[in-house]
Amino acid sequence: MKRLLAIVVVLVSLVTAALAQTTPTASQSAAPAPDASTHKAMEWMNKMIAALGGDAYLNVQDMTQEGRTYGFSHGESAGGAPFFRYYKYPDKERLELTKQRDWIIIHNGDKGWEQTFRGTSFEDPEALAAYVERSKFALDRIIRVWLHEPGLLIFDDGTAIAERKQAEKITLMNSKNEAVSIFIDSLTFLPIKRAYQHRNKTYKDIDTEEETYDNWHDVQGVKSPYDITRLHNGEPQNQRFINKITYNTGLAESLFEPKGPVKDAK
Repeated sequence: MKRLLAIVVVLVSLVTAALAQTTPTASQSAAPAPDASTHKAMEWMNKMIAALGGDAYLNVQDMTQEGRTYGFSHGESAGGAPFFRYYKYPDKERLELTKQRDWIIIHNGDKGWEQTFRGTSFEDPEALAAYVERSKFALDRIIRVWLHEPGLLIFDDGTAIAERKQAEKITLMNSKNEAVSIFIDSLTFLPIKRAYQHRNKTYKDIDTEEETYDNWHDVQGVKSPYDITRLHNGEPQNQRFINKITYNTGLAESLFEPKGPVKDAK
C-alpha cells in the first residue's frame, strides 16, 4: 500500500510539472510576445527606409552639401558661417568654413585634422573624440550597419511626440550595449529625431545627444533634410541650413587627406 501511494505521488508530481511548463501563468499571459515589438519596430524601420528613397538612399556613396552653419553657446547663437561639406560613406568627411573656405576640418576614420592659414594640425583630441562618438550613431550608420549586426535588439516603444509631431519611437541596442532611438513621423514615415545617451567622462553623469531633421526635399530620388539641428542635453549645439545637396559625384580620396606637414594641435 505504501509503495502504491508513493507511485501515485510521483505521478501527480510529474503531471503538475508538465502542466506548469505548458500553461502560462497570469503574469506570463499579460506580457506581450517577446518578438511582437521587434516585428513592429522592423516594419517601421522598413517604412522609414522606403520613405527616404529605398535603394536610392541605400546606394548613396558620397554627398556634397552647401549652406550656412550656426554654433551656439549656452543656448544662444554664437554666429554663423557658410559651409561646404563633403562626405564619403562610411567615415570620411571634409568641412570647409567661411566664404574663403580657408578653415577646413577633415575626418578620415578615427583621425582628424584642421587646416587654417597657419597650416595643418591634428584636430584637438577632445573634439575628435566627440566627433567619432557621434559618428557611431549617425542615421546612415544605424540603417546600413546596425540593422545587419548580429545580436541587435530592436523595440517599438510606441507613440511619442517629437518636435511637436506625432511619431513612433523605435529603440535599437547593439551587442556593445549602445542604444539609440529614432522618432519616425507617423504620417510621412521620415525620421524626425535621433537620440542617444552616454556617460560624461568628466562628470560621470549621463548626457543626452539629439539630432533633428526638417525641411525635406527630394534630391536624385533621395529624401534629404535641409534643416539639421544637433542638441546636447536639450540645448542646441549646431544648426545647419542647407541650400544645395548632390549625391554620388565620385569624390576624390584626396579631399579627405591632410595637406602639407602636420603639427600637433595646441
